[in-house]
Amino acid sequence: MKISRADKDGIVVLQVSGKLMGGPDADAFDQQLKQILGEGGRKILVDLGDVTWVNSTGLGILIAGHAQVGRAGGEMKLCKVSRRVESILMVTRLNMIFESYADESQALASF
Repeated sequence: MKISRADKDGIVVLQVSGKLMGGPDADAFDQQLKQILGEGGRKILVDLGDVTWVNSTGLGILIAGHAQVGRAGGEMKLCKVSRRVESILMVTRLNMIFESYADESQALASF
């Protein structure tokens, strides 16, 4: 998994690519969130458009991130979720927790 960061009008966009799985991926995502929150960022958009696979541990990474940002008084939303990942979110009912948008512009406007 790779993560790149961009700041757009006070919203931090994290573009995630590759496979979202456990181990070092969890630490990398957690460190990114801690850094953003430490800098005072409270609006985070996670772009999953280039994520090819998510396993249960990968879902756990997203859930933990969502909780961490929420505890800090922020919002974490998703965009460009692939059909495969969207179906996993629906089966696990996580689509009820995560706000998800088809494209980045819709997601940015939702903040």
